[in-house]
Amino acid sequence: GVINPEKSILSTGTMIVPNPYNPTNHSSFTDWKAHGWVDMRQALAVSSNIYFYQVGGGYEGQKGLGISKIKEYMSAFGFGQLAGVGFFSGQKGVVPDPVWKEENFPGDPWRIGDTYFTAIGQYGFQVTPLQAVRAVAAVSNKGKLLEPTLIYGAPAQFRQLSFDDAHY
Repeated sequence: GVINPEKSILSTGTMIVPNPYNPTNHSSFTDWKAHGWVDMRQALAVSSNIYFYQVGGGYEGQKGLGISKIKEYMSAFGFGQLAGVGFFSGQKGVVPDPVWKEENFPGDPWRIGDTYFTAIGQYGFQVTPLQAVRAVAAVSNKGKLLEPTLIYGAPAQFRQLSFDDAHY
């Protein structure tokens, strides 16, 4: 309910945000180029930072998801969690939020810019290749987040591989 795919947002290349701690010193958030008016499909196609800053954190009249919803939605796609067990356990990655920031940058409060950068997958955002593959697969199979599995044998004899029995 934050935005519909047809709504356009203007990307002039820079978004200026007043600094609540020092009004004479604003913060600038840039796009890699000015894209003009872009809707969701165009923003995805041209990778418009400004569009996703605003959808993620809000700006002027555009309501944003906020960091709590961003974290919730990223978790639903498996980001910030272990992708599997055993061979697939790996790292769980990071979806930054105020708790993560306090643990890593004590005394430095969460700011709107942190939300903007998290919304475009930057700042402290870290994902593994397996998490990325699982998220894309979830989009292509109606939201089901799959557990990774290795299959051993010829197609007619597929069986799940047990790493207790494997020699690697």
